[in-house]
Amino acid sequence: MDNSNQFALADHKQATIDLTNEIKNKLDYLQSLGRAVQAQDDRLVYQLIDSEKYSTEILKARHSSYDKSNERLVEDAYGLVSEYLSSNLIEFLRERYPFFYFEETETGKFQFYFGNWWGRRLFGTLDVLNVKFNFDENEYQKLARSFEFEAENKRLNTDTIERLSQENDELQELLDSQSSREAEKERMRKKLKQLNQEKVMPWDAGKQREMKQRLTDELSRIAEIDEKAANGYQRIHENEKRVLELSKEDTLLSYEKQSIIAKFGSFENFKEKNAALYRDYITDLIATGNRRN
Repeated sequence: MDNSNQFALADHKQATIDLTNEIKNKLDYLQSLGRAVQAQDDRLVYQLIDSEKYSTEILKARHSSYDKSNERLVEDAYGLVSEYLSSNLIEFLRERYPFFYFEETETGKFQFYFGNWWGRRLFGTLDVLNVKFNFDENEYQKLARSFEFEAENKRLNTDTIERLSQENDELQELLDSQSSREAEKERMRKKLKQLNQEKVMPWDAGKQREMKQRLTDELSRIAEIDEKAANGYQRIHENEKRVLELSKEDTLLSYEKQSIIAKFGSFENFKEKNAALYRDYITDLIATGNRRN
């Protein structure tokens, strides 16, 4: 047997060993995950599906060994994994966040609402696998700003409501003064007609033109006011509707703020607990020995 054949056989033998070991490694991983699920050991499941995150957050190790290729073996089953893990997690979250209400929209996917009151808001989605809230950015920012405005003794929509109310007062004033404007326009039209019919000396012509221009400008200004007033009733109705919506939103935000303060003491504490949610939950699983089942 020549050297080339010997090398080829050696390479094939090594490839066989490598592949066998790789298959065994993957089988061992899947078997470990299967045993963890059967034992309802959620902590171990979390460690197996994302060992890097577990190592960093729980073990505080930056360079522990982990194999992402193994973890990718169950990517197509993440919905089922999430549904399995959601039971204990949501029970924990209901204790920690009693004002959040969870709803499964499809296998392993959850959204949550803030509050059980009328008009409650859809506040985001729950990432079960990463133990993380994905807040609706717009709704979350409204809540954050409402806490900021509280320092100024204001609500989120105070300034907007005041502006709309002021606009309505001005529009109502325009509507109420319609008859006086009509009388003023009639007076100016008569004056213009009179000026047009008057014969003036050449040296008074400039003064007459100036007076006509002032009357014409004033009529134009009143016409603009009339145009604005023409849509006044509709605009007032729209503003009143918007003020009602903003007032309701401020009321809901006040409920949300009260709920957060009652449970966490402050918005800052609420944010800190959100950031530490994965670590706190896994620590709870370790402390309780998965006895939430």
